[in-house]
Amino acid sequence: MAKANGTPRHPEAASTAPPGAAPGTAPDVTPEKLRAWWAHRQWLDGTHRGASAAEVLATTGWARSVGGAAPYLGLFARAGLDRQTVDAAVAGQEVHELPAARGCTYVVPATDFALALAVGAASAAGELASAEKHLGVGRDEVEKLCLAIGRALAAAPDTPQDPAALRVAVSGAVRSLGEAGKRRGLSTTLPLALGLMQSRGQIRRVPANGRLDQQRYGYLGWDQPVAGDAVDLARRYFTWAGPANLGHFRWFSGFTAATARRAVAEAGIVPLPGGPPGSGLLMLPELVEEFAAFTVPAEPSYALLAGIDGIHLLHRDLPRLVDPADAVRRLPSGRGGKAGRILGDEADPQTHVVLDRGRIVGFWEYDVERSEIVHQSFAPPDAELRAAVARTEAFVRDQLGDARGFSLDSPRSRAPKIADLRAAAAASGW
Repeated sequence: MAKANGTPRHPEAASTAPPGAAPGTAPDVTPEKLRAWWAHRQWLDGTHRGASAAEVLATTGWARSVGGAAPYLGLFARAGLDRQTVDAAVAGQEVHELPAARGCTYVVPATDFALALAVGAASAAGELASAEKHLGVGRDEVEKLCLAIGRALAAAPDTPQDPAALRVAVSGAVRSLGEAGKRRGLSTTLPLALGLMQSRGQIRRVPANGRLDQQRYGYLGWDQPVAGDAVDLARRYFTWAGPANLGHFRWFSGFTAATARRAVAEAGIVPLPGGPPGSGLLMLPELVEEFAAFTVPAEPSYALLAGIDGIHLLHRDLPRLVDPADAVRRLPSGRGGKAGRILGDEADPQTHVVLDRGRIVGFWEYDVERSEIVHQSFAPPDAELRAAVARTEAFVRDQLGDARGFSLDSPRSRAPKIADLRAAAAASGW
């Protein structure tokens, strides 16, 4: 975990760098430069308006999706994309929500469909192995269910079928797992078969209303190849997220230490010249000179993002984005939250965040009742920040209707946090 001064650290960092740094003069590496570079590489500097959803995701990384607004907010902040454009890209399979790294769902560009499925395949296999061990589910039973699902989808190739329809279509092939299954979050064998077929590229999950910020789906047959390995993911990851250390890469990928070290070495990733001592920061060699020449922009560049945006979640090392003066800021307390929690102690943001050149400079949430963004700024807001808030507010109000952090987030559950943010903003006098 990083210290509050923004310098990335990780328990494994000191032993992760492969031998032999890239040649050249060591760059001047400061927390401010690292933050601004990460924002620059994440296309959060306002210079890529009009890029496609697929271009954004291929260049800046897969967007975590948990039934909230994060993918839409991230694509809007990076390229100014409206919801309809993103939904059209989903419908056209230019981008798709897939089980990927660690088995978690990400919105992925078509160029990475095969790799995303490959690196996520172990999760579905692991769930099946666990069900075999603890619930007496036979592998043959699940494979037969997969065949039955395939036949049902082939009979209506253009009509997505939701889980309820599939249970009817496959008749007795689905088995209840009783109370033991419910205790393990698995009431029937159907999710096991669907997960396995998704990981094999045999089916794809389609949003019921075409939108990414909900979790109701139907399924269609698919014939998507699955290909790629840890080395391929390492090169993608360090393109999106470098400099990063082995611990950061392991968090994102879910790989063991041995697999991650091998992938980094075979991908040719090198230590960052001049990196903070003990940080273990690594980088693609072809980016070292570009990083050395990079300077922190003099003018602010604000972005309003979800708390699970890739600028944070690719590393999941929140303090690297936090200035020391802000590490002690009290967090807005939500329903059931503990009072007195501070930003520098958190693993993840507890609200949506405002960034300026990679530094967290505020918190925000959307108030559905008043159709407005409520935000707490760490410094007096300037004209650029007010404009960024107004743009995002209009986007959420007119195109999304809400900015849920995740599927179970709701205006009601968010109300105490919004009240706390509004009070803090009023107290600041800004």
